[in-house]
Amino acid sequence: MDEFGYLSVLLSIIIGLAMTQLLFGFRGMVLSRARVTTYAPPITWAVSLMLIAVQSWWAMFGLRELKTWTFLQFAVVLAQTVLLYMMAGLVLPDFPGDRPTNLRVHYYEHRRVFFSVAVVSALISLAKDLVISGHLPAAPNVGFHVFYIVAGVSAAVTAREWYHRLLAPVMLAMFCVYIAVLFTRLPGG
Repeated sequence: MDEFGYLSVLLSIIIGLAMTQLLFGFRGMVLSRARVTTYAPPITWAVSLMLIAVQSWWAMFGLRELKTWTFLQFAVVLAQTVLLYMMAGLVLPDFPGDRPTNLRVHYYEHRRVFFSVAVVSALISLAKDLVISGHLPAAPNVGFHVFYIVAGVSAAVTAREWYHRLLAPVMLAMFCVYIAVLFTRLPGG
């Protein structure tokens, strides 16, 4: 097994845990549906995070070309996957037994932390390219990251409902465009 094959095991486990967390959230909503007050933004963000998890795993395939790894390089990649897991764990609540759950209340109670983690994740994503290749990614990739960071900061500081109802589907659509423009083929494939 080469170096990246060895290192990618831990990354894949964490991404898998993030997906599991999201799927448990969706499962909890279905099983508790009689006691759940739904709210579109966290559900949309959960769908976005599933897409982000898949895209992250897909994009990591390009890291196999790096033959010599430093601890810093691995730490930055690992940090990005850990933050993805944290976002997955924050976006939907645990669905406790027979108690009612209000997704809107949960969302606004945790939005500052959720969006702060999202901003740090985007910054680490940019740092990853700097640490691994010595330069920032191409302009469209940087542009998306900047847009994501600005949206995350604004979502962390504003509780305006109209903004959050608009932001979630806009970011999902933007992420779909991001994938269509930059990640339709396996990196290096």
